[in-house]
Amino acid sequence: IKVWIQMYTELTSRTSFLFAFIAAWLFLTISSDEDYYKLLGISKEAGTREIRQAFKKLALTMHPDKNPNDATAHEKFLKINRAYEVLKDEDLRKKYDKYGEKGLQDEQQGGRYESWNYYRYDFGIYDEDAEITTLDRGDFDAAVNSGEVWFVNFYFPRCSHCHDLAPTWREFAKEMDGVIRIGAVNCGDNGMLCRSKSINSYPSLYVFRAGMVRKYYGDRTKSSLTTFAMQFVKSKVTELWQGNVFSEIDRAFAERIGWLINFCTDTGGETSSKDGLVNVGWMDCSKQADLCDSFEITTSTTAVFPPGSSLAQKGSVLFIQSLDTKEIYAQVLQHLPDLEILTKSSFEHKLAHHRWLISFSFGHNDLASHEYKKLKALLKDSHIQVGKVDCITDSELCASLYIQKPCVAVFKGVGIHDFEIHHGKDVLYNVAAFAKESVNAHVTTLRPENFPSHEKEPWLVDFFAPWCPPCRALLPELRKASIQLFGQLKFGTLDCTVHETLCNMHNIHAYPTTVIFNKSSIHEYEGHHSADGILEFIEDLVNPVVVTLTPESFQELVKRRKSSETWMVDFYAPWCGPCQALLPEWRRMARMLSGIVNVGTVDCQKHHSFCQGEDVRAYPEIRLFPQNSNRREQYQSYNGWHRDAFSLKSWALSSLPRSSVDLSPEDFKRKVLGGKDHWVLDFYAPWCGPCQQFAPEFEVLARMMKGTVRAGKVDCQAHHQTCQSAGIKAYPSVRFYPHLGTTRRDQGGEHINSRDATVIADILRQRLQQLALQGKSSKPKVSYNRSLMLTKAAFIKMTVKAILK
Repeated sequence: IKVWIQMYTELTSRTSFLFAFIAAWLFLTISSDEDYYKLLGISKEAGTREIRQAFKKLALTMHPDKNPNDATAHEKFLKINRAYEVLKDEDLRKKYDKYGEKGLQDEQQGGRYESWNYYRYDFGIYDEDAEITTLDRGDFDAAVNSGEVWFVNFYFPRCSHCHDLAPTWREFAKEMDGVIRIGAVNCGDNGMLCRSKSINSYPSLYVFRAGMVRKYYGDRTKSSLTTFAMQFVKSKVTELWQGNVFSEIDRAFAERIGWLINFCTDTGGETSSKDGLVNVGWMDCSKQADLCDSFEITTSTTAVFPPGSSLAQKGSVLFIQSLDTKEIYAQVLQHLPDLEILTKSSFEHKLAHHRWLISFSFGHNDLASHEYKKLKALLKDSHIQVGKVDCITDSELCASLYIQKPCVAVFKGVGIHDFEIHHGKDVLYNVAAFAKESVNAHVTTLRPENFPSHEKEPWLVDFFAPWCPPCRALLPELRKASIQLFGQLKFGTLDCTVHETLCNMHNIHAYPTTVIFNKSSIHEYEGHHSADGILEFIEDLVNPVVVTLTPESFQELVKRRKSSETWMVDFYAPWCGPCQALLPEWRRMARMLSGIVNVGTVDCQKHHSFCQGEDVRAYPEIRLFPQNSNRREQYQSYNGWHRDAFSLKSWALSSLPRSSVDLSPEDFKRKVLGGKDHWVLDFYAPWCGPCQQFAPEFEVLARMMKGTVRAGKVDCQAHHQTCQSAGIKAYPSVRFYPHLGTTRRDQGGEHINSRDATVIADILRQRLQQLALQGKSSKPKVSYNRSLMLTKAAFIKMTVKAILK
């Protein structure tokens, strides 16, 4: 209340802000003190699809369009809309689970909603289709990297072409069910995922298989889609006859692979190979009559020969009379050998030197179902063996590993103590992808026996609960980070539903809580659920960019700063939820502004009297102390709604003098093409949203390269001809124009495929080094790629490694 009273006092004199203040007050009043999970009628374990389905069901009945006589309908709908917008977003959901509504005070999601028709016809087009898997950011990588063929439809809810395709896509999915996986990604809900896959038109159709990506450009008919998809289905059907049948069968049996044979007594009969589970063959009984007689074949039929089977062993060969491929597939799967059973006596020996995926069951076959028999074929190329343990029979073995319920775990090939338990979806593609990721990553499932209490090496420990969706989404990112930081930081996960006492000892009250133990130092991770976010956090620990200020250092560094210095200071209290939510964004912003703006924090709980003297009345209080100020105590307070790193960075840069220059067509010809300086240019359009977002980043780049490369901006709306002659086809476009010693330069320059100032600066420095080496030689021609790109992850990894060394 004090915060709002203060804001009201400041804003009453500025009527242009009054409406925004009242609207925000009403909105936060509506959204406060509500349990979002109860509002949607879901459990805390609910996944993205369940959240979307629950919200859609409520939206169709509670929408104001359907309740025109209910004066409270708008207010009620705002509540469920707010709940949906927060819970569908992993980062917001984590903030809400940890801090409640207080942690979301700077987030305004849910204040707007669509018409009833949108929720009825456009919302989650494929959510109700059993043959189509709706993928989101949390399980997309696991799906497409599982080794199975995936055909994925990236769509946008408002796209008319997407709706036109929907009936065909559903029929196509039914046709291909059991042959390949059919998926769909809602880019309205998963914008970050779609941008990362360079999806810029809808619908976009892509086939994925184990690192291979192929876009579909054909017409959108079921027959064309089927023809295209079947190119990626590996299928080999061998014709068997007297000269090869027994050698082929013996060779397969030696590799523990069975045979599916179609015996044809006429021109009918059809067999197809699926998943590499068995070898597939056919025999023409009209030509091989004696051979078919020896197999006791009297009519067209299909037979399954498991490894080691023979007609002499009654019941070992399965004869299938159906010609339906799906029915044949189901019967083949059921008749395949079960997973290898491991017991207490064989467990340690088997796992000593080989990588294993183990299914732990408790007297039933939920996890070790018939579908799981396919894992052996899917993981063969990764050299992962597959087995199962019955925890009813071997209860002591399971208890020693703290396995209390059915699960799947990967053992890394170095004994029984280095393993990782799977906590993702219990579907085949997710388990297969987990196994492949886990054996190459360096994440260990922790127990009291191996918890890093007194370790010399630094450890990152993720305290989590399996029912928590943000926890499950973080686990694949931990695996990625563990690969990039191998040898420098160890990674482990601790299940707090199993090891509650150990979690309580470390004061874990919310999930996921990620902590870095570095000898006596303990640091809690606050940041985005991504490998990049973890790498940035590690870098910040080693080389902090935020200065912890005391009253004395504040006077020295901020109040008596140099005229060329700018400071941003966050006055906070440790108990304040919004302050805690701001911390990771504050650190990220500080890294973005490193070398341009000094960033600090003041703990107002520790320095209460000092903060009172500085007239700090609410937390967090963000102030900017500008450069070239005659009054050093003068500051600007941040009153923006959004406290994310990019919004704060843009606000800070707006107070600084520009380092880039605007270029006219004449300037472009004279200074860039005909001058003797190196130039980096931003070709933009004023109406372009991404251009506006990139503008502050380009100013950071201009300051980083000052004195080495000049920075200029070209307005392509005002100077269309100049941009056209430079070959600009998209905004913003970044081009580098190096001075090569000639009087004229290529108008198109060198394209730089990045919008990150740090990455662009690194690319420019590499290019300048190349030019310097070229100048020292006898001027031979140096070949280089005109499209220069360095990923942010690679750059951060390189930086962190250098710092830790």
